[in-house]
Amino acid sequence: MDSLKWSSRSPIGVIVIAVFLGLVGLLSLGRLPLQLFPDINKPELSIQAGWRTASPEEVESELLEPLESVLQGMAGVEEIEGNAFPGQAQVKLRFALGTDMKNALVEVIGRINRLPPLPRDADRPSVSLGGDGNTNETLSWFFVQLLPGTSGPIEAQRRFIEDTVRSRLEAIPGVAAVEVNAGPPDNVRITLDLARAAGLGISVPDVASRAASATNVSGGQLDVGRRQYTLRFTGRFSPEQLGALVLAWREGRPVRLADLATIDVRPPTRQFFAYQNGNPAIGIRVLRANGANVLATLDAVKAAVAELRAGPLTAHGLGIEQSFDASLFIRRAVRLLTENLVVGALLALLVVWWFMREWRVTLLIAATIPVCLCATFVVLDLCGRSLNVISLAGLAFAVGMVVEGAIVVSGNVVRLREGGTPLDEATRTGARQVAGALLASTATTVAVFVPVLFLKDVEGQLFGDLALTISIAVAISVVAALTLLPVALSFALDRPLPPSGYGQGWPWLTEWVLRVTDTRARQLSWIAGLLVFPLLLTWWMLPPLDYLPPVKRAAIDAFFDFPPGMSSEAVNRELLPTMLERMRPYMEGRQEPRLKNWYILTWPGGGTIGARVIEERRIGELERLVRDKIVVGLPDTRVFTVEGDLFGGIGGSARSVGIHLQSEDTARLNRVALEGRSLLEKLFPGAAVQSFPNPDDVALELHAVPDDRRIAEVGWDRATLGTVVRAVGEGAWLGEYFDGKSRLPIILRSSEGTTPEDLSNAPLMTPAGLVVRLGDLVQLSTVLGPPAIRRLNHRRTVTLTVDPPASLSLETVLSTIDAKVLPPLRAHMPPDGSMRLAGSADSLSQTLAAMSRVFALALIVLLLLMTVLFRSVRDSVIVLLTVPLALVGGVFGLRLLDLVKFQALDLLSMIGFVMMIGVIINHAILLVAAVRSAEAEGATLDEGIRAGLQQRLRAILASTLTGALGALPMAVNPGPGSVIYRGLAAVNIGGVVISLVFSLVLIPALMRLLRARGRTEAAAAPDASLVRS
Repeated sequence: MDSLKWSSRSPIGVIVIAVFLGLVGLLSLGRLPLQLFPDINKPELSIQAGWRTASPEEVESELLEPLESVLQGMAGVEEIEGNAFPGQAQVKLRFALGTDMKNALVEVIGRINRLPPLPRDADRPSVSLGGDGNTNETLSWFFVQLLPGTSGPIEAQRRFIEDTVRSRLEAIPGVAAVEVNAGPPDNVRITLDLARAAGLGISVPDVASRAASATNVSGGQLDVGRRQYTLRFTGRFSPEQLGALVLAWREGRPVRLADLATIDVRPPTRQFFAYQNGNPAIGIRVLRANGANVLATLDAVKAAVAELRAGPLTAHGLGIEQSFDASLFIRRAVRLLTENLVVGALLALLVVWWFMREWRVTLLIAATIPVCLCATFVVLDLCGRSLNVISLAGLAFAVGMVVEGAIVVSGNVVRLREGGTPLDEATRTGARQVAGALLASTATTVAVFVPVLFLKDVEGQLFGDLALTISIAVAISVVAALTLLPVALSFALDRPLPPSGYGQGWPWLTEWVLRVTDTRARQLSWIAGLLVFPLLLTWWMLPPLDYLPPVKRAAIDAFFDFPPGMSSEAVNRELLPTMLERMRPYMEGRQEPRLKNWYILTWPGGGTIGARVIEERRIGELERLVRDKIVVGLPDTRVFTVEGDLFGGIGGSARSVGIHLQSEDTARLNRVALEGRSLLEKLFPGAAVQSFPNPDDVALELHAVPDDRRIAEVGWDRATLGTVVRAVGEGAWLGEYFDGKSRLPIILRSSEGTTPEDLSNAPLMTPAGLVVRLGDLVQLSTVLGPPAIRRLNHRRTVTLTVDPPASLSLETVLSTIDAKVLPPLRAHMPPDGSMRLAGSADSLSQTLAAMSRVFALALIVLLLLMTVLFRSVRDSVIVLLTVPLALVGGVFGLRLLDLVKFQALDLLSMIGFVMMIGVIINHAILLVAAVRSAEAEGATLDEGIRAGLQQRLRAILASTLTGALGALPMAVNPGPGSVIYRGLAAVNIGGVVISLVFSLVLIPALMRLLRARGRTEAAAAPDASLVRS
């Protein structure tokens, strides 16, 4: 081959290129973004719209339904999810894979522009790419607290935090956004004294009209002589000036707004509360930009926070503490994978020395590892990839694979030198003899990963880095083995090598193989036993299926469903102090386990508590502490605790199973949902079972039914009275005031009490000159309403979710749900009801279908590729028939691992089977190629098998053991995050070892059984330029 000739003639050039690749690889390593997981982009769009004071039913009718209507029929949309909360609407569009999301975003914006007029005080919908945030997008959480001696509530610091902290952090490269979770912005509040207004003969609509009309107006341009002026009517009052607004004249004296109301700027009624380490706090979430280097960005964020803490925050009486830190998990994962890589490399090199018994050759093979890794870094950098736990795992697996080519070349050169071949001829001939087989085996290794690279869902995005990393490393390793290694061997083997005596057992093993496959009956017996039995054993031993492994983040999350109808203020006043007091001794270290940090976040109807311990090995104690002591005994409060999952985001899980229940009969739907939740809790004790919306929860609604006759008598209509009702409630929106930095809503509300009796007795001045009570115009009644409304594809829905324990596979959970949950629920559903599984259940079925296609496509690609290389369909089939042995080996590896630690057949393990095929095929290719080459030189088939086994056994055994031992640390190391690739490693180790042991008998048996009669010498040989040995 031309490259072999060039490398032998230009050894210095080869060495210079290798050194150059090493240097560039180190530079590329510094440029590669370092993050926890690869970027996973789902084809989703999110739409948000706010409407203050609106109930979920009003949000559904006035916001959700119009949005769903204009978005209906959009190309590529598979599901429309809508959620209505008090004052807010959320819509999520899920698109088919392969949808151009930029075009979809443009179309969605265009459709939203065609919305009918929304309520006057509703916010314009905003659109963003992506769905809900998860841990991979969250760089860190910080909490701002008041320092001792600082007065005032923490929420009063919202503006300062946004202006100081948010603006500083968002300026850091790699930070996409910073969310300050402090509730809605401040309001300009006009608090009206209804009794005084009625006494002065001024109605609520008059006050609202006058205050809303005080706006600035532009009068255009005026040319005055040589100058041009802009005419502006400055009618807008500042909050300080708004009290001077004249509402009416009484007895020749003006009645100003300040005579009837107080005006101030304040935050609205609190609905969200946060505490960190027992102190009131404001949470700050820092989001990562796509492609950002997480560690570098987090270092910059921490440095900026330290500057803010030492400077403006302390001066303002504020402190800031970090809670969630993604860099902790990344550093641990990198450290663990680096250890696995180094240990695996040392074990692999120990095997190389054992088989070669030549330390100089062992060192040269070891030198190819950093060259291949550095070259891989260069290609990853050029492809715009990142370093994450998946790509690093690929590098760790690749260590055992990249030495295979070097083992085959060096083993052949050493064999020739031991036979007395001159040095130059030994290096050239040794590399040339195996070049074709190595190129063929490399092509097959890369080919099995091609289908993975074309997967577009989570599987392809998650494991594209793994496939790309291994493919690059293996391809480069063969180039290094055929160019760099012969040059190095020409210097290292300058002295003649005496026969080592090692491998004297190869002739005995070869003769045994020929003896046990010498008759047709024995051949058929071996073939039947090694093909049929492995398939049956694989089916019988197959572990239960799962989706993604539970990658825990050493934190406990507890979630609450507070008593139905309980206000946020009541929760903060009655329930939170109990939990704060219970957590205090553990935070202060007076009781064990001592906490590192903890927080509580609440929202209307629910909340969460998160905690971490200083000693992470005590995370089980922490879960029991939170479940049995901290959240126990809260009146009418439903609580469940989970250990956080990195794949599922903070508080979520990548293994959650959802059941969508749909019907227009809401009451009956809620009863079925309660029944389903009870069944799930009974069948899966200890699992986190949730329902959204919560069928137990209700919103207490005070309905004001208008009396049209009385309203007409006093000179009003329904619309006018609606303004009055909003004013005596949470407040009527009058417009917005710009204070030079942001726009503040102007809210008019009454100073009357908030009980139904107070509202009913509120005095109102009417156009008829009469003062009436609100209760004279409306009929007040208490009604139970929904706290939230969920819609899927335009139908009301209640979704049940269960996060199964780590000891249960997803397949087991699904079969239990299908047998014991769905039938009774289906029997009690309304006539128009329907139900379906979702979440990981849906993902698992899609994954199985995708991975089945990938596996089948990989086998087809291998068959076609080997047919071209061997110029024989028969030999290609012989090689492929070693796959069943590898399958049973991979399953056996999983089962062996399951005896020590629960291990299901999850998505990563499935990828392991695909990866393993490429490895075991390489060994079969080497052996078959060696046999056919011997036949091409005139040997009989039996002589060819004998020569092939004796020549290739050392290389095959060495490469098999290097691959297995290289992956062994990843299978047995119990470090943090090892669950990600533990099953994948077990599959590879079991597959390559079992396949090696039995394929040495299976391949000769197949070749002898299928030998071609009358096969000519030319036809018997593979393409000499490709697989000549």
